[in-house]
Order: sequence, then C-alpha cells, then structure tokens
Amino acid sequence: MEQRISLITLGVEDLTRARAFYEALGWAGARQPDDEVCFFQAGGMVFGLWTALGGHGAPGIELAYNVRSPEEVDAVLAEAQRAGGTIKRPAARADWGGITGAFADPDGYVWEVAHNPSWTVHENGDVTI
Repeated sequence: MEQRISLITLGVEDLTRARAFYEALGWAGARQPDDEVCFFQAGGMVFGLWTALGGHGAPGIELAYNVRSPEEVDAVLAEAQRAGGTIKRPAARADWGGITGAFADPDGYVWEVAHNPSWTVHENGDVTI
C-alpha cells in the first residue's frame, strides 16, 4: 500500500445542503452520480459528501485508498489484514460499477479500498475524477 489517501468522505444528513455550503465557499465542479453522494476534485485527491456513510466507519468519516486495477483491491485488503487490520467488507462489485472492500485499523477507523473504472490513479498516486 502506497503512502497516500485518495478520498476523504464526510457523512452528511442532507446532500443538497452540504453541497450548497461547499459551493458557497467557492468549491466548484462537483460530480454527483446519484442522490446520495457527490465528489469534488481537491488537488490530487478527492473530497466526498455521502448520506449513506452511517455505519461504515468512525462516526461520520471514511478514508479511501483507490487502486489502479480490480485485483489490487484484494491485495491491499490482504496486506491490511496481515498488518493487524480487520476486514469490514470483502472485495465485491459495487452498484456504481467498480470493486470495493474495506478494512478497519486497530482503532476502528475504516479505509475503503476501491477500483473505480471511471477515475484515474496516476503513477504518483494522485486521483482524478
């Protein structure tokens, strides 16, 4: 696992309100694939707002590590388990077309590991939506 974070997602109660807040602060270019989540490009990483986050991580936050191929999802989950992490969701096909799984670190913070075929993970680890 490379030393990087691809995506930070905040759990929100009202996506429309949350998106409007960040846009009022000057954030632009949000991509909203459905009524539950939207993503903003934030330099070389992605910032997300998601209404369905509850129960997936520490209260209101989930970190993500995007990989370059579907096979890497299993590999990173196995690496996390060997290091002492707990698998929270084994790798599986997601409704949005990618492969995703998750592990928790020893303190319970959840990391999603995902391959999103619509996003590019560059050689240096930067992610572009």
